[in-house]
Amino acid sequence: MHLETTPTAHQAVENRSHPGVIVLCMFITVIEGFNLIVYGSVVPLLLDDTALGLTDQQTGLVGGLVYIGAILGSVLARWAADRLGRKRVLLVAIGLFALGAVMTGLSISVTMLALARFVTGFGVGGSLTTAMTAARNSSSSRHASLVVTITMAGIPLGGVVAALLAIPILPAFGWRPMFFVGAGTAVAVLIAVVAMTIPTDTPQELAGRLWSTRQKLRVMFAGPGAVATAVIAICAIANMVAWQGLNVWATQSMVDLGYSLRVALLMTFTLTGAAVAGSFVTAWAADRRGSALIAVATSSCTLAGLVGMLVLPATLAATIVCVALMGIGGHSTMNLVHATTADIFPLPVRATALGWSNSTSFIGAFLGPVVGGTAIAVGGAHGVFSVFAASAGICLIAVTGLFLADRAAHAHAAGTAIDAEPVTSPVPAG
Repeated sequence: MHLETTPTAHQAVENRSHPGVIVLCMFITVIEGFNLIVYGSVVPLLLDDTALGLTDQQTGLVGGLVYIGAILGSVLARWAADRLGRKRVLLVAIGLFALGAVMTGLSISVTMLALARFVTGFGVGGSLTTAMTAARNSSSSRHASLVVTITMAGIPLGGVVAALLAIPILPAFGWRPMFFVGAGTAVAVLIAVVAMTIPTDTPQELAGRLWSTRQKLRVMFAGPGAVATAVIAICAIANMVAWQGLNVWATQSMVDLGYSLRVALLMTFTLTGAAVAGSFVTAWAADRRGSALIAVATSSCTLAGLVGMLVLPATLAATIVCVALMGIGGHSTMNLVHATTADIFPLPVRATALGWSNSTSFIGAFLGPVVGGTAIAVGGAHGVFSVFAASAGICLIAVTGLFLADRAAHAHAAGTAIDAEPVTSPVPAG
């Protein structure tokens, strides 16, 4: 399978970075991460809030609705960015998830809470896809995996902030102030985006305008590209079922295992903290050994951590190690799948391909909390870890397939580089 036009085409046009844009995009994802992951931190208090009357299953469904909104936001953002520009799309999307955070904090019923989380997700999906593409298109090819990681590290970093703030805020003030904090930080980053210039004349941005939507979709969904597209979807969905399911249900699972709320929140901090720290190490390795290969290692970490929770003695030390492995694996695997997606398709298709990997990841992110809600209602914490271990196993198989496809593509490219056409050549008709 060969999807690239030349093995060095990207390096030839992607030789300049815009660090200011990359840093801004990371701050955007930090705020997104806070607004996504804060929900998992407050789940025990939501279940105890008699005014809402949430059940375990409803809590999982509401937690998953944010990702249904994210799917729609991700799809529409890619279309809107080509017509309105990435900056305008970012402004609208950030404003939406700020509004969703305010609505969540003011919710007085399950219906209002569900709507609020949907609006939050719509904004997060639009801004995440746009920020990731803007960051990747503002970077040099030499640091592709690192730039994707820097941008996406904002998600678990926002979760770290949420977990740390939850420790003093939840016992003293309840769950609602956490969402008002999220809304305030979203407004702050909105002001930063207004002041920032996002370049529209980089080779990467210009390349995306050379091909029509039909041509881009043909590359992704016809011929050898269809295989890679399908494998990417399986990787993204399976990984995010486990990862986002854990983000929502880790705190409650720890409480179910007998830990206090304070210790459970510290475990959530361990989950997201390990995700941040591990992602930078794995990105460094990916820039040297290839993102697809390192994704095999990180997805193995997720599976090992979940299996460990099921078979190892329930000691604090063992739990910390297993939770850290889940954090390293769950977040880093998705970063590396995105990085592989950005490289495996031709440059003009990059934004469309990243939109696909993001959209399918949000499908998994929706299913994770919902499945986790059913699992914890039926089998408690061990039910949660069993279900997510099965999903992590599927992910490991799919990521191994992605690695083999990526290696075959690079081998084919090396053998045909002399005859390759320039990356900016239009796709032949028919």
